[in-house]
Amino acid sequence: MTKRKSLDEINPFEAETELTILAQEITSHDEFYHGRDDPVITDAEYDTLRRRFEALGERFPEIAERLAPLTSIGAAPGGGFGKIAHRRPMLSLSNAFDAEEVNEFIKRIRRFLTLSEEELVEIVAEPKIDGLSATLRYEGGRFVQGATRGDGTTGEDVTDNLRSIDDIPDRLYGAPAIVELRGEIYMRKDAFTALNASQEANGGKVFANTRNAAAGSLRQLDSSVTATRKLQFFAYSWGEVSVMPTDTHWGFLEQFREWGFETNPLTRLCNSLDEVLACYMDIGACRAELPYDIDGVVYKVNRLDWQNRLGMVSRAPRWAVAHKFPAEQAETVLNAIDIQVGRTGAMTPVARLQPVTVAGAVVSNATLHNEGEIRRKDIRIGDTVVIQRAGDVIPQVVRVIEAKRPNDSQVYVFPEICPCPVAARATRPKGEVVRRCGGGLACPFQAVERLKHFVSRDALDIGGLGQKQVEAFWKDGLVRRPGDIFRLSGYAKSLKEREGMGDKSVDNLLAAIQERRSISLHRLIYALGIRQVGQATARLLAANYLTLEDWRAAMLAAKDETTGAYSDLVNIDQIGRSVAGDLIDFFNENHNLEILADLEQELDIQTYEAPATKDNPIAGKTLVFTGTLENMGRAEAKSQAESLGAKVVGSVSKKTDYVVIGADAGSKAARAEALGVAIITEEDWSKLIAR
Repeated sequence: MTKRKSLDEINPFEAETELTILAQEITSHDEFYHGRDDPVITDAEYDTLRRRFEALGERFPEIAERLAPLTSIGAAPGGGFGKIAHRRPMLSLSNAFDAEEVNEFIKRIRRFLTLSEEELVEIVAEPKIDGLSATLRYEGGRFVQGATRGDGTTGEDVTDNLRSIDDIPDRLYGAPAIVELRGEIYMRKDAFTALNASQEANGGKVFANTRNAAAGSLRQLDSSVTATRKLQFFAYSWGEVSVMPTDTHWGFLEQFREWGFETNPLTRLCNSLDEVLACYMDIGACRAELPYDIDGVVYKVNRLDWQNRLGMVSRAPRWAVAHKFPAEQAETVLNAIDIQVGRTGAMTPVARLQPVTVAGAVVSNATLHNEGEIRRKDIRIGDTVVIQRAGDVIPQVVRVIEAKRPNDSQVYVFPEICPCPVAARATRPKGEVVRRCGGGLACPFQAVERLKHFVSRDALDIGGLGQKQVEAFWKDGLVRRPGDIFRLSGYAKSLKEREGMGDKSVDNLLAAIQERRSISLHRLIYALGIRQVGQATARLLAANYLTLEDWRAAMLAAKDETTGAYSDLVNIDQIGRSVAGDLIDFFNENHNLEILADLEQELDIQTYEAPATKDNPIAGKTLVFTGTLENMGRAEAKSQAESLGAKVVGSVSKKTDYVVIGADAGSKAARAEALGVAIITEEDWSKLIAR
């Protein structure tokens, strides 16, 4: 069997390849879980992907930082609801899986804040409810607006649905003029059982677990349906507040209760690592008896001034972590292995399992990731395998039970020919773990998957144009490239005659398409489906080039690595040679240029506008920190600068505005001096941002 290399053995090229593949998988699963309420892998399997990504990212940070999963949060809001921009981002959480990782979480806090070992770090520990996040806005004591988390920056307006939940008061007494409360919408186990029994009796959708049931119930277009679903709410955090009523997280929880909200009664204030871990064990011991599902314990720094200083890193706050519970396991038989082809040609093996019930749900499929994973675990057709599930629909194959292997078990031979109609050759480039179909857009699987990606929520977000519609339109020749979507209005009459598509549904679809004719540049870049260009990278490109015309011209000019255009591209923070190579490859294909030109005729592509920042002298500036800072760690300084609208990079160039130097500044200070870049001390820096 081929074993995955240890972190000490892997080289940068191998790391970049593996990180890219992991990034694509994680981004895809985020969409299924958060955007569609229909996950295709377990929590445990997802956690395994992210843990490997984060472990590689710590060893190769420059590679990892430019990939989307580090910044993606959830999924974009869906169609059917209005959209609400969160005034403060709704973040996701990093995970810990054992006591040592929890210990390291607390150590990182001390290092970041430069605390001594003797200084007390209070931690609030609370159960991690398996539901979905929501934010509630009160003005003048009245509930005026509520939203889902969405992609962390924009959520769905579900105000009317939230009003139907008994745990959410319509009025607060003694609250600040403006206050946003955040918490978890969940469904009790008994309500879940009753709902599924009713759904089955009436021929409706049967939900896989309480999380999916809660999400599906809250996102009903008819709020009267939500009112019948017995949803509940635990408050655990806040967003915008006009006047802070306390200086600790624990104090906020007490304030929530005074305002009439439920907070989880198992929440504790801990003063040491031992107390934190004891709380985890106690909550885990009573997990099965709880009336609601939980999948771990969340730890949060209690002091709010420390939370503010710690800030966030990409997708998650530095001041919080989720300590996950182990997954539940079961045995079943692997009956077959099929191949699915993605939009980049990646050929993913999928295990077809003998259906088995585990953790309350029947599962029959699991992704096997790639041929290397099959070899590493020595998985054969006919094997009895251990699967594990932690709240989702499809499990992870943990291992094979060799003692139960039948004599007629079959070693799986990964195909060298894609199962697509063109039967293109499948190759695995040196250093990569994924085999890809070489058919490109001639492979209908890839072409259809690219179209699905183009209309997905994080891309064009065209409501009513789902996977089945894309496949049907492709099959009938109505949509073969993205621009064709915007010409569907010419087929309105025939569309209304199609089975399952009446006048109203077609009118709604065409209206949704028309609404998306005006699109932001970063969404268009992401929608194109360029390898390694996730949401974060798309935003970086849009922020640096501003318009489609300038971006396209720069990418075409960057084909020559001796040009300034190429240097500008690879010097963008978090974009390196590998991503640049994929961008250049995309623009080397005439077919892609034709698609882009066609889209330009159909769309109003908006000039990128940077998020609003405070009126301060460093907003929009490019900074480099070098040397040892005395009053704060360099990580905190970088976080502080970015929160004020500055861009922090690792190398000095003519485009650098300031180089902030500490002790032993070294070569970066010398280069700044040679280039005539402004050099300021840590004291100067503090004065500058205090203006």
